[in-house]
Amino acid sequence: MTEKKSTGKGLTKGNAPRALKVRVKTAKKRTLSSTLWLQRQLNDPYVHAAKKEGYRSRAAFKLSELDDKFHFLKAGARVVDLGAAPGGWCQIAVHRVKSLDGRGDRQGRVIGVDILDMEPMPGATIMKLDFLAEGADAQVKSVLGGEADVVLSDMAAHATGHRQTDHLKIMALCEAAAQFATEVLSDGGTFCAKVLRGGTENELLALLKQHFQNVRHVKPAASRTDSAEMYVLAQGFRKKTEESL
Repeated sequence: MTEKKSTGKGLTKGNAPRALKVRVKTAKKRTLSSTLWLQRQLNDPYVHAAKKEGYRSRAAFKLSELDDKFHFLKAGARVVDLGAAPGGWCQIAVHRVKSLDGRGDRQGRVIGVDILDMEPMPGATIMKLDFLAEGADAQVKSVLGGEADVVLSDMAAHATGHRQTDHLKIMALCEAAAQFATEVLSDGGTFCAKVLRGGTENELLALLKQHFQNVRHVKPAASRTDSAEMYVLAQGFRKKTEESL
């Protein structure tokens, strides 16, 4: 099956997809939770828009909305995307940093990392890797071969249904991504990671404010309104020199 080529442009302001109204009948072999999930998918306008635009996931619209507003995916940028599968964020990054069709210093680079299998993508280097495993960060650094301009993390752990447990699990992923970002980002770099409602823990927030000029919480329109997810966006990385240590 040939993957439809995406434009990387996302949706324009005021052009958000309209909600759909599709009912799903409960089947004998389908649980209630499965029925509700299927109904949500069938009625999700971003799911339909993603298929139409050739994106691998609806999450592509989240990143495109964030970049439309905060402008961190510039032509020539080097991007590391943690928790990349199935590849929606990578598709947006490849297009906007021009890792496939750029020339010279306007040709960017995209590295997608995930513990899950991920189909190859032109313009991106895909690594199947458990980022929390010992030595995983060193492997990514080796492939990167230098500094990054943007570190993205849409990593998520399997939900347990227990709010506090799920919050702690996703914060552990965010903290690992943030630590990695502070080690590889160039001056002025950007870090963007998924957190849950309630925001970023004070300790992590203090770390980000120490290293970045601007730190904010944002929730793109493409995030489901009933979802607790939001994103912490840190921009203007201040790289410490030996003199400042």
